[in-house]
Amino acid sequence: MSALTLWRNAKLATLTSNTPWGWVANGALLTQGARIVWAGDAAALPTAQTPHIQNEVDLGGALLTPGLVDCHTHLVYGGQRAAEFELRLQGASYEEIARAGGGIRSTVAATRAASDADLLASATRRAQSLMAEGVTTVEIKSGYGLSEADEARCLRVARTLGETLPFTVRTTYLGAHAVPPEFAGRTDDYIDAVCAWLPALQRQGLVDAVDAFCENIGFTPAQTRFVFEAARALGLPVKLHAEQLSDQGGAALAAEFGALSCDHLEHLNEKGIRAMKAAGTVAVLLPGAYYFLRDTKLPPIDALRAHGVPMAIATDHNPGTSPGLSLLLMLNMACTLFRLTPEEALRGATVNGARALGLHDRGTLAAGQRADFCVWDLDHPHELAYWFGHNPCRRTIVGGLERTV
Repeated sequence: MSALTLWRNAKLATLTSNTPWGWVANGALLTQGARIVWAGDAAALPTAQTPHIQNEVDLGGALLTPGLVDCHTHLVYGGQRAAEFELRLQGASYEEIARAGGGIRSTVAATRAASDADLLASATRRAQSLMAEGVTTVEIKSGYGLSEADEARCLRVARTLGETLPFTVRTTYLGAHAVPPEFAGRTDDYIDAVCAWLPALQRQGLVDAVDAFCENIGFTPAQTRFVFEAARALGLPVKLHAEQLSDQGGAALAAEFGALSCDHLEHLNEKGIRAMKAAGTVAVLLPGAYYFLRDTKLPPIDALRAHGVPMAIATDHNPGTSPGLSLLLMLNMACTLFRLTPEEALRGATVNGARALGLHDRGTLAAGQRADFCVWDLDHPHELAYWFGHNPCRRTIVGGLERTV
C-alpha cells in the first residue's frame, strides 16, 4: 500500500462547498498514492489516520489550490503566424485572411512539412510553459493536419506528451477545422472523409472526444451534425467551436448531442444557453482569442450565470488567434475583459475545466480526488487573477508526486 503523506501548514482553496472558495484558513491534506484521502481544517485531522502517516510536508503557510486544467488548446502544430497578426493590425479581418489562403490553412502547410520530431519538440516546449504555471491537465486538439495521416500524426504527438511529461493529456479530434487545399470546393466530400477517418483513429486509441468549427468560414450546422453523428455512433463525446464570429445555432446543435462543452460563444443566443443548461454542457470562455482578435462582442456572461451554465476558462493556445501560454493570464483577462469574479475564474480553470473534459476526479481538493494540486507563494486565491506577468507557483503535485519542469 502507498505511503500516507500529510501536507500541513497551508491555506486551502478546496472549491468544494458553497462557501467562498471552499476556504480553509489553517488547512491540511492527506494523500495516499495518487489520491487525496482527506482535506480540511488541520484541527480536524482524523485521529485514526495519524498513526499511519509516514511522510509530512510543512508548506510554510502557502496557498494550495487544485491543479489547473487547460481544457482547450491546439498545442501541436508547425510554424507561426506573426505576419497575420501584423496584417490584422493594418485592418485585415480574420475572415479576410482566412479566405485569402492564410489562417488555419497556412498552419496546415507548416504542420504537414514538419517532422514528427519537430512537432514533438515544439509541443513539449509549449506544454512545459503551461506546466510551469501549475497546469496538471490539458486538452490538445488536432486540426492542423487535415489528412488522415497528418491528423493521426498530430494526435499521436499529443498522446506522447502525456506519456513523457508529468501531466494528463486529453486528445480531441478536430478534423472539421478547415477545408484543406486538396478538397477545395468539395466541402461535403471533406466532411465525408473526416467521418471516414474517425473509426481508425479511435481504434488506435488516439481520440478522447470529437470537435468541429461551426462557423461562416468553417462548417455549416448540417455538416457539423454529420460529424457528431459519426462520433455518437462510436460512443465518443463531442465538443464544439461555437458562435465565435456569428450565430450559427451551433450551441443548441451540440447540446442535442450532450456536448461536453461549447467554446468561444461570443454570439451565443438565449436558445443556445437554455439548451446547454439542459444538456449539462460547459461554456468554455477563451479571453485570449477575444483579446488577440480585438473583438468587441462579449460572451453573454450574465445570461450564462442566470441560467446556471458552468463556465470554464482556457488558453486556446494556437498560432493564429491566441498564441499565449499562460493560463494565469487568462484568469486575469476573464476578470478584466469578461467581468468574471476571481473565484469564477479559478473555478473555470479547475473544476469546470475538468468537467469540460468529462473528468470528475479532479478540480477540487476533496477525498477521492486525484492528488493534483499547486502550492502558491500567495496569501489568498484572488491573487491568482490579480497578479500577471510573473509566476507565483512554488511547486506542483501531480498524482501525489512532486513535479519538476
